[in-house]
Amino acid sequence: MTTIDLNSDLGEGYGAWTMGDDQAVLDVVSSANVACGAHAGDPSTMLATARAAVSRGVAVGAHLAYRDLAGFGRRPVHVSPDELHADVVHQLGAMIAAARVAGGSVTYVKPHGALYNTACADAVQAEAVVRAVADVDPSLAVLALPGSELLAAAARHGLRPVAEAFADRAYEPDGSLVARSRPGSVLHDPHEVAARVLRMVTEGVATAVDGSDVAVTAESVCVHGDTPGAVAMAQAVRALLTAEGITIAPFAGSAATA
Repeated sequence: MTTIDLNSDLGEGYGAWTMGDDQAVLDVVSSANVACGAHAGDPSTMLATARAAVSRGVAVGAHLAYRDLAGFGRRPVHVSPDELHADVVHQLGAMIAAARVAGGSVTYVKPHGALYNTACADAVQAEAVVRAVADVDPSLAVLALPGSELLAAAARHGLRPVAEAFADRAYEPDGSLVARSRPGSVLHDPHEVAARVLRMVTEGVATAVDGSDVAVTAESVCVHGDTPGAVAMAQAVRALLTAEGITIAPFAGSAATA
């Protein structure tokens, strides 16, 4: 029986400002990447999101980012490896505490936005992120693009590397994601997205922007919680996968697993 994890970026509000329908998305996905206060999120939002995930048996992950609230963590930030290490320690510690108070635990980490893109390609940034994770809790998994520097660093440090694919993002022929600044980089049609994910899971391929097939290896598939229509897309993906006999389950165990 085929099993796949569905993850989504959640808890990305800040103060009185909210983004996405986290409650509805949590009813569909199996893992929640919870913003840790750097690109979005605040203490109340982190705790509330962790509680909502734990109550549903959804795994909790720490969604780490460069400190860039104004840019939603999508702008490159030039920091030294030691500063990035400290930032990750700080964010991860806060998320672990929130999950613990919520009655669960953090089981994995996934960088966000510019940090994700940079650390996937840059060995120095990847090493700083993973070294911090290993220093805090070496039992945590690291979720990132297959073949990335992040997963290579995770393996070197003895952490579990977990490859992910993206349901609602366009791919370049080399397997990288199309830059958000380009038209068509984000997909919106629920049926198209669901069919795309089914092919990723069953055939291990996705159609790139040039029409070619690109190999996709994934234990988890991401549906972005801030994408317009995210709930409909997530629901369509889950419905189609379930209809095809594919089990949706966390790759790292539920949030309630201590």
